Amino acid sequence: MTFIGYYDSPLGRILLSSNENGLSGLWFEGCKYYKEGLGSDLAEEDTPFIQGARRWLDDYFSGKRPALSFPLSLSGSEFRVKICRQMLSIPYGETVTYKELARREGTAARAVGTAVGHNPISIIIPCHRVIGSDGSLTGYSSGIDRKIWLLRHEGHDL
Repeated sequence: MTFIGYYDSPLGRILLSSNENGLSGLWFEGCKYYKEGLGSDLAEEDTPFIQGARRWLDDYFSGKRPALSFPLSLSGSEFRVKICRQMLSIPYGETVTYKELARREGTAARAVGTAVGHNPISIIIPCHRVIGSDGSLTGYSSGIDRKIWLLRHEGHDL
């Protein structure tokens, strides 16, 4: 069973999902991979993990630097999970390149780009902080306008 809830953010409505292990999804409505891997056995329920995500998002959008105080339930290939963990280590207000993530994992930047693009827990796993080697703001499945907004919100002068 997967539980879902919603959050109205300054950038649009967000769908949240959780299972018995933690928060499993966070997607902007209409993003490229909306509901990817969600399945069909869904129930709208305000679980503790969804409540935790809403508090985290409230803090984040109010300008705070929230700490992760609830578990994430990562799914997908071992490689995608590794890349999600790498993204979790990118500090607030900083960026890293696809090339640097690829170097850390000993793989190609293109493979990293695919994994970053399929990040199931956007914002909390900060895929918006991953940029091109030349500083370009490429590849954000929720739209470049949102990526720019999120980076500016974190203090980047773009």
